[in-house]
Amino acid sequence: MKLLRVGTPGAERPALLDGDGDGATLRDLSGLVPDIDGALLADAAALDRIRAAAAAGDLPVLDATGLRVGPPLARVGKVVCIGLNYHGHAAETGAEPPAEPVVFLKAADTVVGPEDVVLVPRGSRKTDWEVELAVVIGRTARYVGDDEDPLAYVAGYAVSHDVSEREFQIERGGTWDKGKNCETFNPLGPWLVTADEVPDPQALGLRLWVNGELKQDGGTADQIFPVAEVVRYLSRFMTLYPGDVVNTGTPAGVAMGQPEPKPYLRAGDVVELEIDGLGRQRQELKDA
Repeated sequence: MKLLRVGTPGAERPALLDGDGDGATLRDLSGLVPDIDGALLADAAALDRIRAAAAAGDLPVLDATGLRVGPPLARVGKVVCIGLNYHGHAAETGAEPPAEPVVFLKAADTVVGPEDVVLVPRGSRKTDWEVELAVVIGRTARYVGDDEDPLAYVAGYAVSHDVSEREFQIERGGTWDKGKNCETFNPLGPWLVTADEVPDPQALGLRLWVNGELKQDGGTADQIFPVAEVVRYLSRFMTLYPGDVVNTGTPAGVAMGQPEPKPYLRAGDVVELEIDGLGRQRQELKDA
């Protein structure tokens, strides 16, 4: 299923995208569930009711004209991110592939809709782009064992834009937090695609354009630590709860990896990004 949330910020309603391409129909889920959040993702019976209603054609149609698409997940618990998780990205930044996953956190309030404005922070000179596969947790994952399938804890997947300010992140001291948690720095969506529709998360293509020019064109097969390994690893350092989001790293092609002068983002730029089967985002950048 492709689950999404539509409407003005703070007043989104749950919906389902029925079908693919130009023939897809937006259907209203508000009569079945209050929202799309961790509680819903942990409730197998509620998800089955949605599937049954969709199959029976019982869900009312929503007019999508002029309707904003918000983040596909309400009340995000935490956003856990994996740095330097693609061989190509590590190489372009001059870093050795890490021996263990590099872990950092983004605040849940960085999450915005897939077409919402992204704000360039005041004083920023090095705002950068990163298309990423987001993993949405559907079952509490705590010390996942070697004999367990970590993907069984995954509710679904989405497109994530891990926007970063490299000067704040690298040159201003301390941890990466300052360069990762600026307002609007994590567009998510358009959809949360349930795990049953993504049989192999290591076989997805990721692409990103800036002002129409292709900048990133990679695949999750290049990940140093695949999705299953990331979920198992994280569960041994923190408990992952339904509604938590894991950003799994970005392929080569970020501005930081380009020759000088590096083409960092400025107000007026337009970024578009997509992942196979998970939809497409578009953001215009404006000054904060």
